[in-house]
Amino acid sequence: MSKSKRKIASYTGRRSRGFSVRDLTRVALMTAILAVCGWITIPLPEPMVPFTLQTFGVFLCLLILGGRDGTLAIAAYLLLGAVGAPVFSSFRGGLGVLLGSTGGYLTGFLAMGLLYWALTVQGQGGAKRKLLACVLGLLLCYAFGTAWFVAVYLQGGKAVSVLSALLLCVVPYLLPDLLKLTLAAVIAKRVG
Repeated sequence: MSKSKRKIASYTGRRSRGFSVRDLTRVALMTAILAVCGWITIPLPEPMVPFTLQTFGVFLCLLILGGRDGTLAIAAYLLLGAVGAPVFSSFRGGLGVLLGSTGGYLTGFLAMGLLYWALTVQGQGGAKRKLLACVLGLLLCYAFGTAWFVAVYLQGGKAVSVLSALLLCVVPYLLPDLLKLTLAAVIAKRVG
């Protein structure tokens, strides 16, 4: 450790942890897995949100990599999609997808990661705390995505109530998303 890093560590009482090649490789691998999960899609008629394995991929990222690296993998996935890489459902990409009616659920994944990171920082808590952080993150993603969905429809001159949006975009996905969380937890336990 260099002298300047040692001084900073002595002032803060801890060493700052950077990214190792191993960390970055794991983040890149999980970003790729998240993209593949986005490609596995059951399309549904508009205005419903397509059924994908993206939430499974997000849960897997967070449970395997932890808050910091999992959030970085999610951010990399969203950045790839924003610049046009076809990583979102139905092999779509670009800002149009993120700004479209279901874009709030995609950016809600980042909110999931940040909340998970905040609730599990420094490795606090065990498996129950991590699962609770995932469930709370999913609820945050639903809230963010639903608010975005309603706002986009209102801007387009169409009216949709919050209740209608919840019935279209959240209620049908509650049980499947909980099953995805269970599967991700089982896989993460075996991998980790």
